Amino acid sequence: QVQLVESGGGLVQPGGSLRLSCSASGFDTNYYVIGWFRQAPGKEREGISCINRSDGSTYYADSVKGRFTISINDAKNTVWLQMNRLKPEDTAVYYCGAVRVLGPGLPPTVDYNYDSWGQGTQVTVSS
Repeated sequence: QVQLVESGGGLVQPGGSLRLSCSASGFDTNYYVIGWFRQAPGKEREGISCINRSDGSTYYADSVKGRFTISINDAKNTVWLQMNRLKPEDTAVYYCGAVRVLGPGLPPTVDYNYDSWGQGTQVTVSS
């Protein structure tokens, strides 16, 4: 069972930056995709970025492409989401999720059936 813990949320002004961390444990293989999702009040959960734990390949939703960067440490147990040029519409609870995939070479996507989740961290972008 994979355990995930997010941190790094907070209040930031428009145009500012935050870095979220997802601390992960319990992996039994490298073949996992770890993703970042967000949910704003009254809206559906949105998958915004993910990274393949085995080869580091990444995916970004159009809404964050060019502003957010996902990365993973060498030990492959921490995933960061660097968020730059934040906008008020980025305000949401941010979650990391993980899903085991069948093997190497599969593309990272937020459309997998993620089955491990963290508790979430609030990001508020406001002046």
